[in-house]
Amino acid sequence: MKRAAIALAALLFAGPALADTLLDNVDGLTLDEKGQVQRLTGIVFSADGRIVQVLKRGDKRPARTDYYIDGKGRVLMPGLIDAHVHVMDIGIAAMTLDLSGTKSLAEAQAAIARFAAQHPERKWIIGRGWNQEQWKLGRFPTAAELDSVVKDRPVWLGRVDGHAGWANSAALAAAGVTAATKDPAGGRIERGAAGQPSGVLVDNAMALVDRQVPKPRPAERDLALDKAQDLLASKGVTAVADMGTTIEDWQALRRAGDSGRLRIRVMSYAAGIDAMALIGGSAPGPWLYDDRLRLNGVKLYMDGALGSRGAALKAPYADAPGNRGLSLLSPAQVRNLMSRAAMDGFQVAVHAIGDDANAQVLDAVSELNETYKGDRRWRIEHAQVVDPADLARFGKLGVIASMQPVHQTSDRLMAEARLGPSRLSGAYSWKSIAASGGVLALGSDAPVESPEPFAGLAAAISRQGPDGQPFGGWQPQERLSREAALAGFTTGGAYAGLAETRFGRLAPGMRADFLLVDRDPLLSSPSELAQTRVLETWVGGRKVWSAPAPGGSEGR
Repeated sequence: MKRAAIALAALLFAGPALADTLLDNVDGLTLDEKGQVQRLTGIVFSADGRIVQVLKRGDKRPARTDYYIDGKGRVLMPGLIDAHVHVMDIGIAAMTLDLSGTKSLAEAQAAIARFAAQHPERKWIIGRGWNQEQWKLGRFPTAAELDSVVKDRPVWLGRVDGHAGWANSAALAAAGVTAATKDPAGGRIERGAAGQPSGVLVDNAMALVDRQVPKPRPAERDLALDKAQDLLASKGVTAVADMGTTIEDWQALRRAGDSGRLRIRVMSYAAGIDAMALIGGSAPGPWLYDDRLRLNGVKLYMDGALGSRGAALKAPYADAPGNRGLSLLSPAQVRNLMSRAAMDGFQVAVHAIGDDANAQVLDAVSELNETYKGDRRWRIEHAQVVDPADLARFGKLGVIASMQPVHQTSDRLMAEARLGPSRLSGAYSWKSIAASGGVLALGSDAPVESPEPFAGLAAAISRQGPDGQPFGGWQPQERLSREAALAGFTTGGAYAGLAETRFGRLAPGMRADFLLVDRDPLLSSPSELAQTRVLETWVGGRKVWSAPAPGGSEGR
């Protein structure tokens, strides 16, 4: 009798338990497959984190669900996708010295001295975020200026864009960088009048010091990943494209997935062909952890950055005659690397900032399209300065433009100085690329910029900085509509990451990734939009972050 009862119980509970949740009484919005805005007042999602039903005003509610959440009239919108971040760097930046807020060299020096004094146990002082343009220095900082505050151990500080590093004399000595050291291919050692290294190394020259820096231990990487996820979720980011995933990064992501600590979605692009092969083997793998992780492809670098004059231009820099920047790959090299990835089905994302670099990548795609048919979804990361004659090629060649709106507002004055007036018409040309048929995937490039998608949305629709300047917007003809900007941070980001059938919209069958926020992003002015407060962040039907109550602390 007892055995019969057990068997009956097993039959009764053999099927999956129903655990649908109705989130009702919301002022909701999403984009449909055609990019049109759809309004909604509730959603039903299942225990496995998928949307079952989208409810509009007047729709009959389900007769029975297991759980009910009153949205209290708050605004519901899709979770936002940041199409270009460096996940591990976000977390490591939170654990090391951050100079991004410094306004002068003296302020940076004080911060460096203070950090070194607080951490006498650290053998190297590591950090990032300095920007000589923000300091209005008119030149790069020097090793001597670092030595004046820390000379007892090596100091190595990345520029805000990650394309230059500032070393003190101890770091240069540890790396063996002297007046006799030659500039590596695709890199530059800044030098004094006598040829001695002055303290800043640009692009590929950074590796001379990088390889001497102690690498984070696995436990430190795990902590960095947790910190990065907390920050991203608090900003309303539910999915990211991680640009430049190393094998160590991948192992940290897998450890997080295995232990249930991977809370946001990560579309990974390996840090070069070797890392791609090491992580992915002979082909991209499946989605893991309920669509939270996948190696999509590889990240390559065509040039450097505008701020360090490493972006490859067709004509010399306006403020540095004779300097056209740095091409990190030859035309033959970029074709070979792109082909190596494409032949195994990996998606290719190429960093290109200058107009020459963008033209070179577009030329490569034009040739490779003849060999590699089908849905390749080639990506250009940044596409900041494009020859106007090349803008239409994005749509013609099916190239996704992965761009960061806040770069335009941060870089405006610097870009004017670097490019001169004649080249500005092709700078940060979001609307022109979209008009050509190119898909826009928008992001932040965090930690280069803060991972705040609402600030990115505000910049995209206004082309104005947080100070409201310039009046009317910079190159205002390139402003995006609110709907196009929202698409760039949702459906465009999902499409660019080969995930448009999984997340990015609120629709039946899609993952229940959504936000509750304090205002409607489609009805807010740019300044109001930038100040949007995220109240709750949900990924896969689970709350992963909530805003702190007054006097309380934030929660997961």
